[in-house]
Amino acid sequence: MDNSPNVAAAGAADDPETVEITDSGASLMTDAERRERQIRRVVGVIVAVTVLSLNFEQIQLLTGPNRSVLIQATVTGILIGGVYGLVSMGLTLIYGVLHIINFAQGALMTVGMYSAFSLVSRFGFDPYATVVFTVAFLFVIGAIVQGLLLNRIMKESLEKQLLLTLGLSVFLENVLLLLFSPTPRAVQLPYARGSTSVFGITVEWPFQVFGAVASLPRTIAFFGAMALAGLLFLLLQRTSLGVRIRSVADNPRGAALVGIDVQRTYILVFGLGAACVGAAGALVLPFLSLEPTTGESFNVIAFVVVVLGGMGNVVGAILGGLIIGLTQQIGGIIFTGQSNLLGVFVVFVLVLFLRPNGLLGRAH
Repeated sequence: MDNSPNVAAAGAADDPETVEITDSGASLMTDAERRERQIRRVVGVIVAVTVLSLNFEQIQLLTGPNRSVLIQATVTGILIGGVYGLVSMGLTLIYGVLHIINFAQGALMTVGMYSAFSLVSRFGFDPYATVVFTVAFLFVIGAIVQGLLLNRIMKESLEKQLLLTLGLSVFLENVLLLLFSPTPRAVQLPYARGSTSVFGITVEWPFQVFGAVASLPRTIAFFGAMALAGLLFLLLQRTSLGVRIRSVADNPRGAALVGIDVQRTYILVFGLGAACVGAAGALVLPFLSLEPTTGESFNVIAFVVVVLGGMGNVVGAILGGLIIGLTQQIGGIIFTGQSNLLGVFVVFVLVLFLRPNGLLGRAH
């Protein structure tokens, strides 16, 4: 049997110049990587300093007499960031296992919102009681989409997969447009103002936090999203189903050899990813205006969050969601007169320069 490592070692011993050339080449590669990292850091710092210097007066204003505005933006950013994390958790789960970039994630969220709205307006459900239904309904829709459509093209090119999910997004938005019209809808939470008893402690809503106001709908959305994200994390880490999912994500062929049904696992994963946005849709319904295109903004932010946290990293999605929530709200008051997404994309570009694999991502 030919032992390649020993053969290589013998050849190197006979030709010392080869070793020097090889070592020199490795050193050159290392130097190139170091230079690339240094360039990325320098460019990132230049971009950050430029952006901040353009708005230095506004930053000084926020750290002075108008500090309450900054506190309010921080509280609001954290609360909405939890929802971003839940939406992105479903997206990164789908990518991490199926390696599909799901452009229909935002449209699926809108389907969940309209489902919850229908239950509230027609049957008098409490908005938060609809979470159970929207989770189950979107899980079924996601499973059907994966089983009937995406499983057929899993071995096809990336372009076909992207076009299919993009087409599905357009299709869902137009179906909602036909069924519900473009008229904006809203759900009023009757107990949004008043007092609530929590473990014997009476809390007045809206709640005051260091001079900032935390509304009941946003607070419920944050804690609900964090609870559901925690349950999904436990499912992936502590259950036999989670072991199957992680096995398929790491090595689909090896998982199939040990008896795991890979196609069925794909269906379950896409269903779980869709269920995440179903829950998020019901949670944000009491404080967002509902239109057939409402999910588009969440779609854009979710992709930024996934890249920021690390593609396929579930914990990174939660961390990235909180960071982007804060960035969006604080950036909205720093970059006055601009879209509140400007700060989000500044952070996005910086992360791509400084850490292309994301905050918790691994190099491939």
